[in-house]
Amino acid sequence: MSPTRTRTREPDQVGAEAVGLARDALVAIVGAEQVGGHLGVQAEGERIVTHLFECADPAYAGWRWAVTVVRAPRAKAVTVSETVLLPGPGALLAPDWVPWHDRLRPGDLGVGDLLPAPPDDERLEPLVVLEGDDAVVDWFGGDGDSGPAEPSELPAPGRSRVLSAIGRESASERWYTSEHGPRTPLAHAAPAHCVSCGFFVPLSGELGRLFGACANAYAPDDGRVVSADHGCGAHSESMAGTATARAVAPVIDEFGYDLVDLPGVSVEETVFEPLSRGAD
Repeated sequence: MSPTRTRTREPDQVGAEAVGLARDALVAIVGAEQVGGHLGVQAEGERIVTHLFECADPAYAGWRWAVTVVRAPRAKAVTVSETVLLPGPGALLAPDWVPWHDRLRPGDLGVGDLLPAPPDDERLEPLVVLEGDDAVVDWFGGDGDSGPAEPSELPAPGRSRVLSAIGRESASERWYTSEHGPRTPLAHAAPAHCVSCGFFVPLSGELGRLFGACANAYAPDDGRVVSADHGCGAHSESMAGTATARAVAPVIDEFGYDLVDLPGVSVEETVFEPLSRGAD
C-alpha cells in the first residue's frame, strides 16, 4: 500500500488576480477607512479563492477582512461570494464562553436576583411522602435511620426536593474546610470543641452528626454552621477551670521557735541555757 499523498491546492489564477474586485466589494460594505492593505490569498476549493485584507479598525487589532470570490466552470469572470471579519494569528480574542451556572460564585446573588435549581440538579432528589398512618419520608434516599427524628422536622408542604447524598457530601466538605471548621487558628487556640459547648445547636438528620449552629451572640461564628470539632474562646465552659482560687504555698519559718507547755512540764519553771554556752 502506497502512502497517502497530501496535495497542496493552488489558488485559482483568475480568482487570485481579482484583488481589486474583492477590495471594491469590501469597501462598499464597511467603508474605505476600515480596509487596510492586502495580506494574501487562500485557496478554499476548486475556483474558490479568499482574499485577506488588514482591518484598520483600532478596536480589532490583528483581525482580517476575508472576501471570498468564486468562478463558474469555463467562465472567465469571478463573482463575490461573501465577506467576513476573521481573527488573525495575533488577534485579541475574548475568553471561551462559560455558562452562567459555571461562572456563578458564592456571594454573587443579590437582592431581587433569582437562582432556580435546574430539574437535574444532582445536589437534590425528589421527596416522597405517603399520606395516612403509614407516612414515609424518603428524605435520605431510602435510609430510614438517617431521616428526621421529630414530626416537626418534616419538610413544609409544597417542598418537592431535598438534599441528595451528593448534595450533603458537597455541603459537608465545603463547611468542614471553611473557616468554621477545625483547621483554623481560632479552632486551634480554643479551650475545647464546639460539641461540648452549651451554645452549640446540632443540625437534624445526617448532617447533625458533625455540624451544628452557633447560638452565642459574643462568638465570631454566631448564627453560622460550625463543625463539632471547631472551637473559639467563647466556649460556654471556658471559665470553669480558672474560676477557683489557686492554693498558696505555706511559708515555713525555720529560724525562730515557740515555747509550748507539755504535760508535767511548765515553760515558766524551766531554766534555759543560752545556745552559745557550749562554744566557750
